[in-house]
Amino acid sequence: MIYVVATLTVKPETRAEFIAAATACIAETRKEAGNIAYDLHESVTDPAKMVFVEQWESAEALVPHRGAEHMKTFGRVAVKCMTAPPKIEIITPEKVDVR
Repeated sequence: MIYVVATLTVKPETRAEFIAAATACIAETRKEAGNIAYDLHESVTDPAKMVFVEQWESAEALVPHRGAEHMKTFGRVAVKCMTAPPKIEIITPEKVDVR
């Protein structure tokens, strides 16, 4: 089992657009084989910070997820909304990989 924690910083004026696109993406991602949990959290201290917390059965389950059409659609919106590249942490029993 692995976890993915993705922290994104969005422009205040695009926050609603980002959340709408994320909500659609989350609904589709939860249907994917190997997905255990996929949630979006908003920071209580910084409204620009959005944090995805994902749980997957295996690293292999992430491969089709990255290329899924709903991820591409979300990515096109997210890239317009973010103020910086996302911070991605992939957590396995062996290590934490930060990208």
